[in-house]
Amino acid sequence: MAKTSSLNIRLDPEIKSAADRVFSRFGITLADAVNIFLHKSIMVGGLPFDMLQPRYSVETEAAMKEADDIIAGRIQTKRYASFKEFAADIENEDAGV
Repeated sequence: MAKTSSLNIRLDPEIKSAADRVFSRFGITLADAVNIFLHKSIMVGGLPFDMLQPRYSVETEAAMKEADDIIAGRIQTKRYASFKEFAADIENEDAGV
């Protein structure tokens, strides 16, 4: 039997649970997946995937910036006393009023 060594890592419990579900569909454990990752890293001489920033469309990036600006208070948004008031405003917008 091959000798083994232990590796202790800290994981967010939700991430660990989600990873366990993914790998169990392949019939492997999280430990098996880590071993596969390490073997592949050794084979390629680095991370076995490209590390890239996600790319979003211009519209999505603008929407994310607007959301950040709203959260930071740089953009003031309308406030409504009720859903009825909100719905009426939307209807007026749609009607071009």
